[in-house]
Amino acid sequence: MVRIGKVSNLEIVKFTEQGAYLDGGPYGEILLPKRYVTGEQTIGELIDVFVHFDSDDRIVATTVFPYAMVGEFAFLEVVDVTPIGAFLDWGLPKNLFVPYAGQKEKMAKGKRYIVSIYVDEKNGRIAATSKINKFLNKETTDLKPGDEVDLLISGQTEIGFSAIVNNAFSGILYFNEVFKSMKIGDKVKGYIKKVRDDGKIDLSLEKFGYRKVEPVLDEIIHKMKAGGGVLNLSDKSTSEDIKNELGISKKTFKKAIGALYRQKLIRINEDSIILTGNE
Repeated sequence: MVRIGKVSNLEIVKFTEQGAYLDGGPYGEILLPKRYVTGEQTIGELIDVFVHFDSDDRIVATTVFPYAMVGEFAFLEVVDVTPIGAFLDWGLPKNLFVPYAGQKEKMAKGKRYIVSIYVDEKNGRIAATSKINKFLNKETTDLKPGDEVDLLISGQTEIGFSAIVNNAFSGILYFNEVFKSMKIGDKVKGYIKKVRDDGKIDLSLEKFGYRKVEPVLDEIIHKMKAGGGVLNLSDKSTSEDIKNELGISKKTFKKAIGALYRQKLIRINEDSIILTGNE
């Protein structure tokens, strides 16, 4: 089945000097240009290809996949601005078009923007828009507190960072819960903290309860070994110092060193912690 702007699993029907032709169903035979033919492919073989339109607006296939596909969000760079719109680098020879009507703000060459990729219903062509809200799903019934999710940082507000959750939903990371450097376009793992009645999602970068401490233990031990068995932090350290050194909250840090102390792996001093056996 051919899916414009997505990966399709298509059958090779013949080879020519131009390349391989694939069974495109209602689209007819679709060319896979010669540069993508390996020489090991055979007639009747099914191969995964990305189906799109070339610079002459002909439907073609490629075994090179773009940075993002139809139905996805991405942080892409503008490589050209013309009287009809902007063009983005999305990893294919033909750049991705953003019409002026699809620009939340006028795009500038060399800048990067969060966009949603879609198929234009009027002409069937692949395009992008920075007006992403209408492409975000408001049905969040499948999400629950504690779920691990993929986040794309999409903006910054007065209270925190907005994020696209699992390539589908809108969420927020509050500033007072972000303990690492963050910028628009970053892709990070996060956790559902709360699904609100309006469909918006409160997010966290840390797991809940003791589970969020477990990954930190190895990082603290690693830091201590790299520092000769000593880490110049303690439960008396400031939140800012802990954040700068480990990228975690003071609350999580105290739970972590408490766990390490109970395991008799460290000794806690007034201004440092020391690995047992390194004294």
